[in-house]
Amino acid sequence: MRKYGRVTIVGIQNTMVYRVNFLFRGLLGLVPLLATIYLWEAVYAGRAGDPTLAGYTLADMISYYLVVMVVDSLTAVTDDDWQIAADIRDGRIGHLLLKPIDYLGYRLCLFTAGRLVYCSVAALPIAAFLLWQRDQLVWPADPVVWMAFGASLLLTGLLQFLISYATALLAFWLLEISTFVFILFAFENLAGGHLFPLDILPPAVASALHWTPFPYQLFFPVSVFLGRVSGPELWEGLAIQAAWVVLMWMIARAVWRRGIRHYVAVGG
Repeated sequence: MRKYGRVTIVGIQNTMVYRVNFLFRGLLGLVPLLATIYLWEAVYAGRAGDPTLAGYTLADMISYYLVVMVVDSLTAVTDDDWQIAADIRDGRIGHLLLKPIDYLGYRLCLFTAGRLVYCSVAALPIAAFLLWQRDQLVWPADPVVWMAFGASLLLTGLLQFLISYATALLAFWLLEISTFVFILFAFENLAGGHLFPLDILPPAVASALHWTPFPYQLFFPVSVFLGRVSGPELWEGLAIQAAWVVLMWMIARAVWRRGIRHYVAVGG
């Protein structure tokens, strides 16, 4: 495991070059969030007779988007899929195939390094924004919720990475994977809870999405933090999320093995 620890350290050192980019990305990411908060304030202002929407008060709705910002900062995949595709397309994985290192583990270490650097740089503007909105943020009171949220957050990061990793491996067969990446991004935004809480959808739609991996990339951990998932429903959700992580790991392994048999590297 020492080599993977070294990969993580080197990844942190390399990613620190982009710390200013991460800072501005974190700052600019607050602009659409602020616009979303103002939009929902206007929506609730027009509902004077009913202060709730699908069980969400205004404070609950604002808390939802604040936690989305935090979860997304900790777990989102940024450029990893493009880098993996470039490694395959440009033949850079050739030298790794000759070394006693697993490419999935190697990329996971680099993903972890990128998240650590991004969160450390973006922590200041995000913390300032949370402090500004502290009256609206609903914090969990039960320690069990905090533990369940931590477990779900870890599974979310793994699921995000594995789905992007498996998609990027299509570069073994395709020259350009951008179409698949953008389609996946659209599904994650619509069905993952980035744009709105999924439980405001019609029950049939929300129930169908419950069995897909997309809610577990964002919506589920946010719901755990807000206390909207509890009891047997909480443990069922964690089990489904863990099952999707295992399934995506198996898919990623299978695609890698098949891709390597197809891969040809020329030159040295």
